[in-house]
Amino acid sequence: MPDGSKFAGVAGLETGLLKHPDLFVSTLTEKLLTFALGRGIEPSDAPAVRKIVRDAKANDYRFSSIIVGIVNSAPFTMRKAAGP
Repeated sequence: MPDGSKFAGVAGLETGLLKHPDLFVSTLTEKLLTFALGRGIEPSDAPAVRKIVRDAKANDYRFSSIIVGIVNSAPFTMRKAAGP
């Protein structure tokens, strides 16, 4: 795990992830936002990622909250459409 702790098997991984939900949700949000934007995450995207994670936390980390947060985020709403 990022904090240096070790785990064994799927049950250990689950326990480790449950101890650090913000870290897991932040990483998941970055990966989903990368896919949604069609580009990598930039430093200017960090406030949007933090807001999405905060809002998801307020909603018990519901997956739907993460998706809604991405769709309503500034990076997603301000993205440029792919041109010819």
